[in-house]
Order: sequence, then C-alpha cells, then structure tokens
Amino acid sequence: MKRMIIAIVLAACGLMLPSLAGTQKKSDEGSTKEIYTGTIVSMSGGLLSTGFTLTLEGRTSDEEAGTYRSILANEGQGDLFKAIRKNCLGFIAATGQTRRDLLVVREGELNGQRRIIAAFERWQRMFEVRGGYRSTDYPYSIIEIVFDQKGKGTGTFIGLAQVQMKMDKKTEQWRLEIENFGSFPSKIMGVMRRN
Repeated sequence: MKRMIIAIVLAACGLMLPSLAGTQKKSDEGSTKEIYTGTIVSMSGGLLSTGFTLTLEGRTSDEEAGTYRSILANEGQGDLFKAIRKNCLGFIAATGQTRRDLLVVREGELNGQRRIIAAFERWQRMFEVRGGYRSTDYPYSIIEIVFDQKGKGTGTFIGLAQVQMKMDKKTEQWRLEIENFGSFPSKIMGVMRRN
C-alpha cells in the first residue's frame, strides 16, 4: 500500500499547536463539555462514509505538549503512547466502532478560524493484531477540524498514523512528522455542535 508522509499538512499538529483554552484538563475545572457530530468520508477507493460523535472535555496544556514532544523525540512513539494512554480528554465514537478516549487535544487558530486537533488510539481489527501486520506500527488516529464563522466544521482524518520528531537540517529545529499508512487521508465533513 502506498505510503504518504504528511509532514507539515497539520503544521505542528496536536502536540505543537498553541492552546487557546489555556491549560484545561477536565470539564469539572470550569470548561464546558462540547459535543460535535459529523461524517468521515474515505478518499481511498469507494467513497465510504461513517458518522461520528466527538465529545471534548479538556485540552492538553502547553507544558504537557512540550513533555510529549520531548518523549517522542528522545524515546519514540511507543514510550509516548505509554505516557498518554491513561489521558481522557473526551472521546470519539464512530458508527459501528467502540468509543475511544482522546489522548491529546489541542486547540488554536488557523487563518482566523478555530481549529481542533485530537489524537487517540486507533481502532484495530483482530486479524491485524493476530497476524502482526505492518499496520500495527501505526497506533494512532488523528482528527483535525477547522470551523468557519458559522460554527460549521470540515477537516482531515488520518485513520492509521505514525508520529515521530525529526530534526530539520535547514532550520536545525525539531518538527513533528505524521506518516499516514493509507494513500490519502479521509475528509471530515458536516461537523456541527450539538450542545
């Protein structure tokens, strides 16, 4: 299967995006729970669509994001997963799938529009795990939603993602690199707030 590297498509995705909401953790600390619904449309093959519900209950702070970047750069995505696996900043539930806790949630602005990026442990099928297929090296799913002035959202969904920090030789700075296992990321369409 063709691999595509998405280096700066999500610019400094979830772990690098500055947070608008400050250092929120859970909804009991003053933030309100946000519930969104939308559709994931696959761009690889037969235009399959799946509905989803995204519930946000907290955000990853700038300090935590810095810690996660450091773990990823120095120890790799396996140790990053160990560090974030018990986080629960909300959840995502897709039609026909069990819900997954959101492990990292970042919020910011892109061209004056609100942007939310969330990462979670991806859905895996039993035959993948049992067979030890290469796809098991892609443990994350990442969703990015950009909202217009009317509050409607569109975005990108990477179902099988691998993350790593790479040193940019020109700028000599670390950057987050996301590798997608599929040919193309899926589209997020029709996102609306429900509460």
